[in-house]
Amino acid sequence: METYSIRRANSGDIPALMALDHGYSTDHVWQMSIDRGSGEVGVTFREVRLPRPMRVTYPRDPNRLADEWVMRETLLIAEVEDEPLGYVSIIHGPAVDSGWILDLVVSLRCRRQGVATRLCQAARDWCREHGLKKMFIEMQSKNYPAIRLVRKLGFLFAGYSDHYYPEQDIALFFSLELH
Repeated sequence: METYSIRRANSGDIPALMALDHGYSTDHVWQMSIDRGSGEVGVTFREVRLPRPMRVTYPRDPNRLADEWVMRETLLIAEVEDEPLGYVSIIHGPAVDSGWILDLVVSLRCRRQGVATRLCQAARDWCREHGLKKMFIEMQSKNYPAIRLVRKLGFLFAGYSDHYYPEQDIALFFSLELH
């Protein structure tokens, strides 16, 4: 991949970021099972291979970025020659001294080439520069490519929320201590 830079986005970038393909394909999911016993509840996530690849719609409407991007603490964009390759959006909290990655999106043609890794590293650097101690990222339990990425980057499973997204998908939360 050609050399690209990462910078803070501005209002002129938003239409191109909204136009990126936010969906993804997966051949695995994290399947949840709940075991309710007397006085206890056990929740297990298992990696399950699907019989065929599945195309998944991004859980947030990309068009909302036009109105919501200014509510983010920062929105970082990876680009080459003014062409966006992807972006990451970050907010403070909700946990004390933490940054929260809400969106991590990479252009379809640039996936699996290290762009998401560089965006996560830039998000980590931004969090450190702002004195944050921990970073969180959320994703659908179907987003196996993202699950693999964040685990490779050292994020640990931190919890889940059932029926979290508009399509009632499960959200998985991963965290990373920032030293």
